[in-house]
Amino acid sequence: MHPAFSVVFFTTATGAGYGLLALLGVLGATGFIAPGFWLGLAGMALSLGLISAGLLSSTGHLGRPERAWRAFSQWRSSWLSREGVASVATFIPAGLFGLGWVVFGRLDGWVAAAGLLAAVGAIVTVCMTGMIYASLKPIAQWHSPYTLPGYLIFSGMSGIVLLNALLAGFGLGTNRLLAASILLTLLGWGWKLATWRHNDQLEIPTTANTATGLAGGTVRSLEWPHTEENYLLKEMGFRIARKHSAKLRLITQVLAFGLPILLLIAGFALPWPLEAVAAALAAISQFAGMLVERWLFFAEAKHTVTLYYGR
Repeated sequence: MHPAFSVVFFTTATGAGYGLLALLGVLGATGFIAPGFWLGLAGMALSLGLISAGLLSSTGHLGRPERAWRAFSQWRSSWLSREGVASVATFIPAGLFGLGWVVFGRLDGWVAAAGLLAAVGAIVTVCMTGMIYASLKPIAQWHSPYTLPGYLIFSGMSGIVLLNALLAGFGLGTNRLLAASILLTLLGWGWKLATWRHNDQLEIPTTANTATGLAGGTVRSLEWPHTEENYLLKEMGFRIARKHSAKLRLITQVLAFGLPILLLIAGFALPWPLEAVAAALAAISQFAGMLVERWLFFAEAKHTVTLYYGR
């Protein structure tokens, strides 16, 4: 699949933003985070800013962005439409949560309830995003049991590393949060390795023979259906060289998992404000690494329609 940067950025930014929003909602409601104007302003601005930037970026992949609103009408049958509805609906409790926290300085009562509703909305929206890809049967690399949990794991991982950086910046970091950030990053690393292993060993049952119903030999195309590449080949038939794929997988592991873990471990020993610097660098490195990981997520996927072109 062609890895358009607008969609790569969308899935990375919204995943991190929703992960942070869910954690702020739950931890604020349970008293782990104390109410404070600047912390609330920074936390809500960061989470909602990432979500908004990602959603706006996603429209860049549309042929007619001004018609994006029409996607909301197909919520009965389309995971994309359901994602749009869920993302907009989540802004309502998130806005109330931010209002109560920043303006009224509260994280109890109705503000806590709004925070929990925002957390539920964030998790549901990430599930909708994951199902957009997990439901696509023609793409075996996505239509697997690894896709949806992967979206949830990476969202939680990115969110907690951002939260750790946010709290460390205000001198409120804790060893428990550091440990949780490391454990979730390790979980994400393990899940990504397992996903790659699964995809590399895939035996896709659909072939030119099964597509045509012909047996007793190997079906081959004598010539292409047309003389030059069309939209389907550019969008669905994108291919990446194996050596480039291996290099990008290594970059993903270093930036998204390895380096953040080392920086987070260093946070146990470093005094403030060096701890805050290490936490911020871990979040920045992980975000950059997840951009590469998302690019590979699209680039390594193969659509069944390429069989028509002899691939």
